[in-house]
Amino acid sequence: MSALEHRLDRTIVIDATPQTVFSFFTESDRWAAWWGAGSTIEPRAGGRMYIRHPGGVEAAGEVVELVPPERIVFTYGFSSGHPIPEGSSRVTIRLEPVITGTRLHLLHEFSEWKTRDEHVQGWRYQLSLFANVVADALHANAPTLVDGWFAAWSETDAGVREERLAAIAVPDVRCRDRFSALTGIADLVPHITAAQRFMPDMHLERRGDVRHCQGRLLVDWIASNSEGHERGSGKNVFTLGADGLITDVVGFWDPPKAK
Repeated sequence: MSALEHRLDRTIVIDATPQTVFSFFTESDRWAAWWGAGSTIEPRAGGRMYIRHPGGVEAAGEVVELVPPERIVFTYGFSSGHPIPEGSSRVTIRLEPVITGTRLHLLHEFSEWKTRDEHVQGWRYQLSLFANVVADALHANAPTLVDGWFAAWSETDAGVREERLAAIAVPDVRCRDRFSALTGIADLVPHITAAQRFMPDMHLERRGDVRHCQGRLLVDWIASNSEGHERGSGKNVFTLGADGLITDVVGFWDPPKAK
């Protein structure tokens, strides 16, 4: 391999634990999820790294170093030999735990500056795609969390309500809307009791699919009585943490419908 004097550096933060993020470098099905169907990796020093992009372009190399869940190093190049042959550059990915999840440091080293510059947008795109793939896997149960949140607002037993919230949200979950400015399940449980007193016989439920992007959920909801008559509607924005639990909820009521 020629001297690799030209560096491409990029850093992103992913809202998932290093263990979760690293699994996408060691499990071939997860590796293929962010590179393309048919891509594979052998998670050991000397193992083959193979990428088959959706457009059919193939790249390959060899795993040089693997230190779970902190670091992976592999060589990289194209099977066609253009713009660089297999194994002629080196990629180092390092994971660092942070409060919100994982900071990913990418270093891609090349022998020529022109080739490096050709990869800048490619990595900008690929790591953005990677962050979404990790989040999609981590939060595959997002609809269940959302439905549990709305069900808690209809639960009349405060003890049961607290247990249900503890199963889907962090202890210091934040809840904000036109009637709420709360932090913590301990504050939220009696607040819901009061809401049920002043707005009796009102039930919240999700309407439509959950829209998800990197740990943020956009959800439509309706409020109705026991007879099924709609009393209001709105949208919630949920934030999910690296452990998969709800950390923050912001609610918006829709304007009243014209009569």
